[in-house]
Order: sequence, then C-alpha cells, then structure tokens
Amino acid sequence: MKSPLACNLLSFAAVMTAVVPSLAQAQSLPYGDMTGGGSSASRGSQEADSGEEGDDADTPRRSGKQRVKITPYIEAQQVAFAELKPGNETLTYSVLAAGVDAALGGRNNQGSISVRYERRFGWGSKAQDSNAVSGIARVSSAVVPGTLKIDAGAMAARNAVENNGALSSGGLAFGDSVTQIYSVYAGPTLTTRAGDVAINGAYRIGYNRVESPNVIPVAAGQPQIDLFDDSVVHNATIHAGTKAGDLLPVGLGVGAGYNREDISNLKQRVEDFHARADATLPLGNDLSLVGGVGWEKVQISSKDAVRDPITGAAVVGTDGRYVTDNASPRQMAYDVEGLIWDAGVMWRPSRRTALEAHVGRRYGSTTYYGSFAYAPNSRTSMNVSVYDTISGFGGQLNNALANTPTQFQAVRNPFNGNLNTCVAADGAVGSGQSPCIGSALASVRSSVFRSRGVMASYNHAGDRIQYGIGGGYDRRKFIGAPGTVLAAANGVIDENYWLSAYLSGRIDRASSFSTNVYANWYQPGDAAIGDMRGVGATAAYYRSITSHLSATAAVGLDGVSREQLDDIWSTQAMVGVRYSF
Repeated sequence: MKSPLACNLLSFAAVMTAVVPSLAQAQSLPYGDMTGGGSSASRGSQEADSGEEGDDADTPRRSGKQRVKITPYIEAQQVAFAELKPGNETLTYSVLAAGVDAALGGRNNQGSISVRYERRFGWGSKAQDSNAVSGIARVSSAVVPGTLKIDAGAMAARNAVENNGALSSGGLAFGDSVTQIYSVYAGPTLTTRAGDVAINGAYRIGYNRVESPNVIPVAAGQPQIDLFDDSVVHNATIHAGTKAGDLLPVGLGVGAGYNREDISNLKQRVEDFHARADATLPLGNDLSLVGGVGWEKVQISSKDAVRDPITGAAVVGTDGRYVTDNASPRQMAYDVEGLIWDAGVMWRPSRRTALEAHVGRRYGSTTYYGSFAYAPNSRTSMNVSVYDTISGFGGQLNNALANTPTQFQAVRNPFNGNLNTCVAADGAVGSGQSPCIGSALASVRSSVFRSRGVMASYNHAGDRIQYGIGGGYDRRKFIGAPGTVLAAANGVIDENYWLSAYLSGRIDRASSFSTNVYANWYQPGDAAIGDMRGVGATAAYYRSITSHLSATAAVGLDGVSREQLDDIWSTQAMVGVRYSF
C-alpha cells in the first residue's frame, strides 16, 4: 500500500462529509436545448423532479419541501469461510463495522449516500486481519435555482484482482489480495439564456485511485500486468443554441468540449478537444432529427519505464508497477485530428420516456452512442446506454459515477458490505443516466483504451418487494506508445460480459430478506493470460428485535474459473447484529 488505510479512510470520510451538505457530463457530443431551454440532460432531470400529475411521485419533491433521512449504524458479525477448491480450509472471522445511509430529496437539492467501514479480525494464524471501506454518494445542489448547480459524487469499492487485471467483486479474499478503489468528482453546471439563445456550460474535476497488492499471482510465462495507480480528470463543455421556431424553423447551436486525464503510470496523458455546430429539425412535438459537424483533436502520450542497464528489461517498483523514467522523452501513442460528424434522432413523448440514438465519425472511425430511459412511475425505471469513449480506468469510472442518479439505495453484499455493480434507483428519467457501474469496473490495467459497449438495467421498488437486474458488454482496445513498455499492450482488445441482479422484500412486520447474484466473463486479448469467469450468489434474512436493533443470518457461494491458474470456489455463512441510531 502506498499510504496507511487510516489516511484513506479519513480522506474518503472528508469527501463524504463535504458532499452531503453541499449537496456531469460524459464524453459525448451534447446538442443542448433545441426544444425548450436547458440541456437535454438537465431538462430531463428537472422534469422528472417536478413529478407528473396523477402518478405516485414523492410529494416532497413535487412541492419543493426538503426530505432528509440519515441512519448511522454499528454492526457486529461472525463469519465462517470455507474453501471448496483448490483447498479445503475453513476460516472464521469476527467483524466490527460502522456506516451511515442518508437520503436528501427536494426540488433544489437531491442526494443519496451510503458509506461503510469494517474491521475484520481473523481467528487463527491463516485468517488474516483486514480493513475495508466501501460507499457511494451522488448529490446535486442548486446554488441559483434554474441557473447554477453543483454536482458531486464519490465512491469506494473493495475488489480482488485476478491475474489478468480483471476485478472480481465477490467475497473470496480478505487479506493482501484485496484492492481498494476510490473515485471522487465535483463541478458546477450553468444553465442560462441571452435572449433567444440558451447557454449551457459545465466543468468537472475528478480524482481516482487504486490501491492494489504488490504482487499479483501469474502463470509461468505470463507477462507483467501493470495495474492502474491514480489519475486526475478534467472535463469541460460549453454550448449555445436556439430552439426551433424562435429564429428559424430549425434549432441551431455551437459548442465545444475539452477532456484531459493525467495518469500516474508512466505519466500517460489523454487530451481531447472538439468544437462543433449542430442543428435540430422537429418532426413533431416529441420527435426531432439532429445532426452536427465539427473538428476534433485527440492525443495520447506517455513516457517509458526505467530500463535495466544490462538486460534492457523494464524495472518494476516495490508497488508492483513500472518505474517511470522521468528523463525519457514523451512518446505519442495516438494522434487523430480532423472532421467529426454525427446524425441521429431524439424522441421524448412524455416526461418519463426519453430516447437518443446517434451514428457518426469520431476518434478517426465510425461511432455509435445513445440512451433510452423509461420510468412509468416513480417506483420503476429502465435504462439503456450505448457508449464510445477514450480514457483511462479513472476517466471511465468518473463518467460512470457522474451518470449515476442522485436518488438510489445501495445494494450490498451481506458478508463484506461491498457494493453491488448496480444501485436501486428511483423512477426519474435523466439523459444518459445509469444506475450501474459494472462496465467501468471490468479491469484495472493502467493503459489508456477506447471503450465501446452497452449497459442495460431495470429496477422496481414496491411496497413489499424490490428487485432489479443489470447487464452489459464492454470492449476495450488498449493504446500504447511504440518504443515504450506499453507498446506490448497497443491494439490488445479485452472484452467483458457482466450480469447483476437482486431481489429483496418484507416477509412480515418484523422480518425481511435479500438475495443477490452476479456473473461476469472476462476475455483478455492476450492468449497467454486466458479467460476468467466469475459467479456468485448470496441470500440473507433480517429480523427486527427492537426499533433500533436487528439480527442477520446469511449464506453465500462464490467461484472464479481461470484458464491459466487454479479455479477458486468458496462458501460463507454469517450471523450478525446491527444497531441503527
């Protein structure tokens, strides 16, 4: 570890504390408002927040009243962990945990937060002590209602790293193989007008960090996997446009965007600037054709690793990552400049249905992106997102976090409190929003990549039963500069398929249950590494003892199948008590 866990816990807690009272933009080509003022993203959020006459949207949100709910808790657990394959050891742990769940709902301020710290004490010499921090927060606060708002988010996740750089979210390991992932961002969004011209601007700064074990077990002859360390991301957009019918029968706009990510590994840098003009042709009250043309310049560069003076091999530091040669010249890995264009359709028949679909040229080749959101009521939502971006691991994680809705409930593993890859979102419709971050957590390789894929999710929150399912496909083509150690990764394509689902509900006034299942299939582009398949399931029973005290019993099964290393299968059982304040 690069720094003590206590420092990271204090940093994460400080971020969460700052985010809640103060209660973004992905790498896409926004059209702004061609139909009624404000960007398509902000318009969707505002309309969802206003509710719809006759539905069951929350009254406090529709009336503008603030609704705040904060639930701190402490927890004690006893866990039995049994290895089924390749060994047959049984280990036991005692767990002490503390956390808080909070929700804020209102017209001008919305947010959700769930953060947890746990300390695990192993019984016996083979059961290692460990710490884990997990949490997710998304908040939005209108500094000047209707004009200026601040968006912020943070997350911490606990995962295990496989020999191919893939992440496993199961509860297989508690010791040195645990990887802690942190991500945080914040920034303002401006929506204003100058006569008939709607002006929208946004800026976001983010920080991402991966604390991984120093040694990842690899098969004989398998190449070194350089794991992501940390990065800083800047994202800025500006757009001005008129709606159809104000000045001309079509809506017109101009805009620009800038994205930069600085990755500590070998000082990799991603810079992407674009400027464009766009037009919208209404075909009716709810359907429009859209198109745009512009110019873009994208560059990816890095430095080389320190080389052994005798063998010429790249030097690996004590943290398991390549040591950067700061004196080496910066090498260009990707340099694309030229015309960009896209055309598509926007369909919004109601406040609770939104569709965007685009095709065009970007990053020097054909691109496809879009989204679909449907929320028939405040309890049910469906989201589909198709994306195409260039970034590092941190940039994609920041984008996924920024696109998470502000109103949700975290879905957690009952054994280690780790977050599921999807949250239980409410029925709000927002352009490009997705309650899942599964695609962003596919792999922690340090190299920059072009990521293309699709995510889909469905959530329902009834009075007695809540359920949801999410899945997706992510394809990453890595980019590395020739003449550097990253050249070996250039052109390598990793693919990941993932699925996550939950079902929970009340049994009676004093008891409830929850179930979770997950599966993912990771196919690395390097044949020497081999595929990885992971599956897992948990089931838990909860019983209220008093108004503040509850008991939990749970069982679970996890498995990882790997081509180049032994398969791992394990099962767990747990009993615990929680006191909520």
